[in-house]
Amino acid sequence: MATAWIYLIAAGLTEIVWASTLKRTEGFTRLGPSLFTAAIMALSFYLLSRALKDLPMGTAYAVWTSIGAAGTVLVGIIFAGESASPVRLACLFLILLGTAGLKVAG
Repeated sequence: MATAWIYLIAAGLTEIVWASTLKRTEGFTRLGPSLFTAAIMALSFYLLSRALKDLPMGTAYAVWTSIGAAGTVLVGIIFAGESASPVRLACLFLILLGTAGLKVAG
């Protein structure tokens, strides 16, 4: 079961990468960024599928998307100059809190 969580965390981290590089593809019209993004997407889905062998689907999907969403927001704040307003950060915290709640609830 611990291995499944490692796969899931890795899947979430790779989701951050592909979501963050998606803009550079310019609608998949730039070959290099498009190939890189597609490869990372495929890796993310592969890792998620490995995690789903041992984890409940709903929990795994929620954790995967919340890691990706939270991480992408942080990448946007740190590297793209996006807003880091208190309300935005509070909402980000609520996403993570809800995800932790799903894990605790089993």
